[in-house]
Amino acid sequence: MQRRLCVAVVAVLVALAAPQRAQAGGGPENVFLVVNATSADSLAAANAYAALRGIPPINVLMLPWPGSRDAVAISTFRTDLLRPILQAVDARKLAPQIDCIVYSTDFPWRVDFTEELPRELAGRDKFPSGSLTGMTMLYAAVQASSPAYLDPASNRYWRPVGTDGVPTTTAGFRGWYGWGPHGELIEAGGSRYLLSAVLGVTDGRGNTLPEILRYLRSAAAADGTKPAGTVYFVTNSDVRTTTRSSVFPATVAALEKLGVKAEVVKGTLPSGKRDVAGLMTGAADLDWPGSGCAIVPGAICENLTSFGGIFTPSAGQTPLSVFLRAGAAGSSGTVIEPYALQAKFPHASIQVHYARGASLAEAFYQSVRSPYQLLVVGDPLCRPWASIPVVEAVVAPDARPLEPHAPLTGTVELEPRATVPGGGSVDRFELFVDGVRLAQCGLGERLTVDTTQLADGHHEFRVVAIESSPIESQGRWIMPVAFANAGRTLTLDAEPRRVKPSGTVRVSVSGDGLDGVVIFAMGRVLGRTQEGTASIEVPAELLGRGSVTIRATGRAGGGPANSVNAIPVTVEVTDGG
Repeated sequence: MQRRLCVAVVAVLVALAAPQRAQAGGGPENVFLVVNATSADSLAAANAYAALRGIPPINVLMLPWPGSRDAVAISTFRTDLLRPILQAVDARKLAPQIDCIVYSTDFPWRVDFTEELPRELAGRDKFPSGSLTGMTMLYAAVQASSPAYLDPASNRYWRPVGTDGVPTTTAGFRGWYGWGPHGELIEAGGSRYLLSAVLGVTDGRGNTLPEILRYLRSAAAADGTKPAGTVYFVTNSDVRTTTRSSVFPATVAALEKLGVKAEVVKGTLPSGKRDVAGLMTGAADLDWPGSGCAIVPGAICENLTSFGGIFTPSAGQTPLSVFLRAGAAGSSGTVIEPYALQAKFPHASIQVHYARGASLAEAFYQSVRSPYQLLVVGDPLCRPWASIPVVEAVVAPDARPLEPHAPLTGTVELEPRATVPGGGSVDRFELFVDGVRLAQCGLGERLTVDTTQLADGHHEFRVVAIESSPIESQGRWIMPVAFANAGRTLTLDAEPRRVKPSGTVRVSVSGDGLDGVVIFAMGRVLGRTQEGTASIEVPAELLGRGSVTIRATGRAGGGPANSVNAIPVTVEVTDGG
């Protein structure tokens, strides 16, 4: 890897007016999960992640991708991936609440923009490629066919660092936020982004599906645990290390002030350390198994090297998948030769943002100023050091607790309450019904929902509390309820509840006075009936391996108020039968 001056381009920054004020993010309701419907591994990883994180079904998009899982031309990326994703978010009325686009497995990890390379750069940029996640994060420029994504300061969400090299602030991310040229949050205009990550890469030098499921489970369990390990910064004479090692001592000091152990060590990896809560190193080739180290759940571990995000078997250099295989919650690597430019890799401050309570995705993108070539892999929601609010809600005005599947009629007022570990406070609450944000309120106020405007039958309430710090950490209360205004009922059953991928699930619905029923799971319609009582046969491979929740909605006319939802059922698709 060589040092080279970055080619200067004129930044064409996309300024968009902010929509009506919407608040909060950083949780499952703010993630849009994209699944390759043609891939069994993509289905399985998505099923697991949705279950682990409680991703609402409306936030899942089944997007068939039969093309290359290596590279895609930017025009195809725009028309066949990015545009359908953004259109689905908009069509489902989720745009005000989506902050992060998460790809499951088996999508192309590299985007080739040769065909759109500016004339002044043609022949000078030898590696005109970006990553799946970097180009998604910079969606506004990509959609506008603008070269702004090449700007070495394209990401204004990046937090500026002080004279000691440590950022003075860490900020929660919201997709509707606009960011000014100095990283300032502005109410109108500014540059807008979407965080992005991929759950895993299974091809070539990537990870196996069992490895992906293992590190996703570990990451989900790490939330709020404040791990007692050590964050290691490794130094040596390699340009891969010297590019960013000057700020290591100040970063260690900042972490220790936060109560997080940190240490600078020499070499390429720590030796015999069984408490790796974070790692930043730089070397072409690493022998992780030979280091004798063990990774603490929730850790971000990454290595500055040219080909860390390249998964073709002949690429050479240690791929990011090594850290994920060992149990890291997330890692990153460039998908093409980037040269040793700090702006294209995570700054050491990534570990400070993480220790302050930011999510994994927020920590990455606050520390990478030019993310277009960087592939971020792992669990974007992982937040080991967050102060997570503990939430409850009661029915006002008599403070009556809600029981699961409690029948509700008319207008319902919920009184939300929350406490924050460590003595913090809550700034506001949001009410989601079936994954869609319907109401917001401040501390001491109430959340209101008119149940007559929605379907009878099963629904899910989520009350999300956002703590009052700039990190905006979230906690949530989730309760299944039943609306009972029009007297409609619908029952759903599925047999068998445990099935092999080669098997079939018989799904039955029963309801009176209905024109038809739609049966669906994980963002995919499984079948439609022409009457209220019927059965369909569903191939288990269509559901994907893992736990899959099947749902049904019956209709007796137009609009949600003329509908009824059945209580969902869960089926386990497993090779064990």
